[in-house]
Amino acid sequence: MELYKLSGRISGGICLKCRHFTAGRHCHYCKEGYYRDPTKPISHRKACKACDCHPIGASGKTCNQTSGQCPCKDGVTGITCNRCAKGYQQSRSHIAPCIKIPKISVNQMSADAGDNGQGDASTTPRDQCGKCRAGTKRLNLNKFCKRDYAILGKVLEREIVEDWVRFSMSIQSVYKRAPESRLRRGNIHVWVHSKDLACKCPKIKSNKSYLILGKEKEGQEEGPGPGLIMSQRSIVIEWKEDWHNRMRRFQRRSRQCE
Repeated sequence: MELYKLSGRISGGICLKCRHFTAGRHCHYCKEGYYRDPTKPISHRKACKACDCHPIGASGKTCNQTSGQCPCKDGVTGITCNRCAKGYQQSRSHIAPCIKIPKISVNQMSADAGDNGQGDASTTPRDQCGKCRAGTKRLNLNKFCKRDYAILGKVLEREIVEDWVRFSMSIQSVYKRAPESRLRRGNIHVWVHSKDLACKCPKIKSNKSYLILGKEKEGQEEGPGPGLIMSQRSIVIEWKEDWHNRMRRFQRRSRQCE
């Protein structure tokens, strides 16, 4: 201020109490934690926008003052670091919220195929992931009859447990179940091996509802915990609202099942 007075009130002044989240000698840039909106003049009350960095996905609260890009943790992407990058999947860790999707090597696939008696040493990733064993895109009475259960469930969240992915699911409707089945409406755990999930067989996303048909005791012996096991043989179709009446028709016609 003294310099400003000595210059005849022409130059040398320093602005005090900058408004609208600006900073600097002349309030000419946005302060830390904000970035500039290039469509508005710096004097505009909305010229500086909050970084809004994600509290878990970002490694800090200060973003680039030009682009607004927050500093993201490994495997995290987005302006505010709010989603996992391609090739990564969400975990429940605040330290590493996104982890790499496991890749299955040719040797490992061949070994697994040999151990399970389901293939030979020439099995390749293309053979494994080329086509699901169950025709998941179409549903008919024959497929309905051959499965132990048919349910409508909404996927709530997922958690990685060693080589498996555990989904928390809310069963909303039960269209078919075995005579001694314990399947009921309510929450249940559904397990999918990471290899099958990497091949998108079945393909499952959180906050989506699915029609699921399968064998209730399939894979229970090697399964990691209580709940349903879904594999490449399971039929998993994203739910459509107009399918309810169709499923009721299958229920009535299932008496024809051999």
